[in-house]
Amino acid sequence: MYVLQRSTFITITSRPYRFYYFCTMISILKKRNWLAVKIIALVSIAFPLGIMAYEFIILGNESVVFLEDYPIAIGILIIIYYTILLVLGILWILSQLSSLLTLRNETKKNEIMHLQQQVNPHFFFNMLNNIYGMVDKDAEKTKKLILKLSELMRYSIYEGERTTVTLDEEAAYIQNFIDLQKIRYHKPIDIQFKKAIKVNASIMPLLFIILVENAFKHGVENLTEHGYVHINLTGNAQRVVFEIENNFDAKNTSTKEGIGLKNLKLRLYLVYPKKHNFSITSTNGIYNAKLELLL
Repeated sequence: MYVLQRSTFITITSRPYRFYYFCTMISILKKRNWLAVKIIALVSIAFPLGIMAYEFIILGNESVVFLEDYPIAIGILIIIYYTILLVLGILWILSQLSSLLTLRNETKKNEIMHLQQQVNPHFFFNMLNNIYGMVDKDAEKTKKLILKLSELMRYSIYEGERTTVTLDEEAAYIQNFIDLQKIRYHKPIDIQFKKAIKVNASIMPLLFIILVENAFKHGVENLTEHGYVHINLTGNAQRVVFEIENNFDAKNTSTKEGIGLKNLKLRLYLVYPKKHNFSITSTNGIYNAKLELLL
């Protein structure tokens, strides 16, 4: 025997979801064969609600007694029925949560790939502009630059699409970039790249190149003498630290954050949430950027 008093009430609140996920959820429901389950659930809820409405509103009763005139066996069957219905409802909710989780992961993965693809055009566009200006001045040097650039492009195209690369691979890519800069510049620049990799950990590809490129493009590019770029890369089983320092002409440098840095910060937010520290300081013509990844 089940008694529901008039004072009994249920409050249902709804939480807004993103319209995109709502639409996707609807499409998932259309693909799954949940129509029969939804109809049964709707009828099962509507039937007792209809009885309560009739008893309370039409007859004016103070309470509703369910299954008063039915055998115990009928009551047990109804309990089993609603238990099965509850289990099906839980399975349905778990199925939708799993689908939404998969959707979020795929969306995040696609966004990361899109950001990584933006790194390559940004870098190569600048390099091609530089090479174009040297074609008529020094053909032999231009050939060397094009050859070195092709090696960088090969890495960016094939390795840049991977989820992770090793520290050694990323360090070799940076070294190729430095070698290219040494060929390109006529003026002497103090370039140091120190590595202390104890564990060849895996990291997201093309992670440091933006900082290295900025050190040359916005730093020593505008200096006529005493330019320097010092890079330190360390790695062990717990963390990876990349630090770069360069001098620059404070009079000719913009304080506006470029696309490359915005791209880097967003990629770090997506791939290393709460597992990275990124700091930039710029004082008295000295620019320092430090990135720490917690593995």
